[in-house]
Amino acid sequence: MDLKKSPKADLESKKNVFFMVGLVVALGVTLVAFEWTTKPKKADSLGQIQTQEVEEEIIPITREQQVKPPPPPPPPKVVEVLNIVDDDVEIEDELEIEDTEADDETVIDVAPVIETQEEEEEEEAQVFFIVEDMPEFPGGELALRKYIANAIKYPVIAQENGIQGKVYVTFVVDKDGGISDARIARGVDPSLDKEALRVVNTLPKWKAGKQRGKPVRVSYTVPINFVLQ
Repeated sequence: MDLKKSPKADLESKKNVFFMVGLVVALGVTLVAFEWTTKPKKADSLGQIQTQEVEEEIIPITREQQVKPPPPPPPPKVVEVLNIVDDDVEIEDELEIEDTEADDETVIDVAPVIETQEEEEEEEAQVFFIVEDMPEFPGGELALRKYIANAIKYPVIAQENGIQGKVYVTFVVDKDGGISDARIARGVDPSLDKEALRVVNTLPKWKAGKQRGKPVRVSYTVPINFVLQ
């Protein structure tokens, strides 16, 4: 037996109406929600500011205590002792004052200035490095180089070992122009140094150096160059 519904109980006919009413209500609620605004309440006050008293720190001013130096000791007391002498006492050591006025006939004895032997030895031993007139080789610097080049005999040992270089020799030109105290200031090899000293010791007499017009001993340095050919 088929079940039949009454037309009042049939909801299918009113489905579209309910659907449209639901959409309208939902849209209205949405619009009201967007348009709903709330006004902020007015604040009665901005709050209270609490002030706190800060105690000022007082920094005491200090000064470095100056240490006073101790007072100087009092000067020693000088006690004068007076010797009372009777008027009748004779003074044996009486000061005699002679006449110091001189005339043309007065003879004055002056002690002669005697130079001791020690001062002369010191002057002879003193060696100068720079003087007014420097010592000079006969013929000048060019002649000195030529003499050394001709006098050098290259040591065989140095030639075999390929040793070469520049040797500096220092010597003293005496007051008479002679050569003394020759020594190596900067050497290269014992064989070359020995040959350089030999050549310097064979140098002829120089023109002596002078200081204030007097011949003096002067130190002189000469380079000797050893070059293999």
